[in-house]
Amino acid sequence: MSSKDEYVRKMHSQLDQLSNEIDRLVVKKEGIEEAGRAELVKHLEDLQRRRDDVRDRLKSIQQAGENAWADMQSGLELAWEAITQAMDSARNRFR
Repeated sequence: MSSKDEYVRKMHSQLDQLSNEIDRLVVKKEGIEEAGRAELVKHLEDLQRRRDDVRDRLKSIQQAGENAWADMQSGLELAWEAITQAMDSARNRFR
C-alpha cells in the first residue's frame, strides 16, 4: 500500500470523526436558548463549509497521481488545521 493510500485512509477516518462531532453539535443546538442557538448555527455553517472544503481537497488527492498528491498535501493540512481550530472553538464555546 502506498503512503498516499495510507494518508487518504487516515484523513477519511479523521473526517468521519469530525463529522460525528458536528452532528453532536447539531443535536445540542436544540437545547440552547435562542441567542446562543443563532451563534451555534453560524459556527455549524462554518464548520460544514470547511468540512466540505477538506472533503473536496481529499477527493482531489485521491484522484491525483502518485507524484502530484504530495504537493497537494500541504493545502489539505492547512485546511485541516483551520477546521480543527474552528471545532475546538465551537466545542469550548458550546460545552
